[in-house]
Amino acid sequence: MNRALVLHLGVIVALFAMQFVLPPYHHTNLARIMVLATFAMGYNIAFGTTGLLSLGHALFFGAGMYATGLLIGQVGLPTGPALIAGIMAGGAVAVAVGVLALRTGGVSFMIVTLMFAQAGYLTVLYFGAWTRGDEGFVIDRAARAIGPFDLSSDTTRYLAALVLFSAGLMIHLALTRSALGRSMVAMRENEERSRMLGYDPFRVKLTALALSGLYAGAAGAAYAVLFGYVGATFASIQYSILPLLYVLLGGAGTVLGPFLGALLMFYLIDLSSSVTTAHLVVVGAALLILVLFAPRGILGTIRERWLPWLP
Repeated sequence: MNRALVLHLGVIVALFAMQFVLPPYHHTNLARIMVLATFAMGYNIAFGTTGLLSLGHALFFGAGMYATGLLIGQVGLPTGPALIAGIMAGGAVAVAVGVLALRTGGVSFMIVTLMFAQAGYLTVLYFGAWTRGDEGFVIDRAARAIGPFDLSSDTTRYLAALVLFSAGLMIHLALTRSALGRSMVAMRENEERSRMLGYDPFRVKLTALALSGLYAGAAGAAYAVLFGYVGATFASIQYSILPLLYVLLGGAGTVLGPFLGALLMFYLIDLSSSVTTAHLVVVGAALLILVLFAPRGILGTIRERWLPWLP
């Protein structure tokens, strides 16, 4: 068993053990962070691995969240099938956006994905009769269960978030080592040279965006069920920028970077907002320091200087 696999399995084991020692507040926080880290891992596949700077991921996250929430609340579908539908919704929307947006590149791609995300956000507000607009809606606690497992209880919620995060992490690690993952990196480094070597850039980038959408849809669906709330805020531009910040802070292109970034950014906002209402100034200062002294993010810098084997 190599060092990278041991490291990632060790992180999963450590997260499993943490549930026994954390106080209730941080217990819930860590469950939330693991779901958001799964979202960020999906973003990392598109941005960190393939070089697609998207501002439309809130649309994929919101698609998973609203598909799951509406199917449970309006259609009465059981939680299990609704979760699967939410995951598929995130992937399907990502493919639909990708087919159009990938005809552009660079800044144009970023703007087009942003426009799609804004259209999705406005759609949520427009169909307020079903989505409840800005207010959002709560998923009934009795509906948040899969068989005998009550996903609204603290312990089950934590374990469900850990299962989601672990699956996302190991798939991300396997993807990084696969031929597909290497072709995604090739697109990021030099698309024209990759094309000359026989790769189809459109197909590779669309695959990356579809995988990224599946991660985002899974995170959105899980967030709706585990925390029992579906709201328009989760489809807003804020939730397109947050995974970007998580990835930049933790290290773009590293497998554990999205988790580290989500963990640090969550507590940076949480702690600074308890001290000042201008907590975004603290976040901005932290990002400025990061850009100046560790432009590749924390794990990206560690990999560059000390641990070249870190995936």
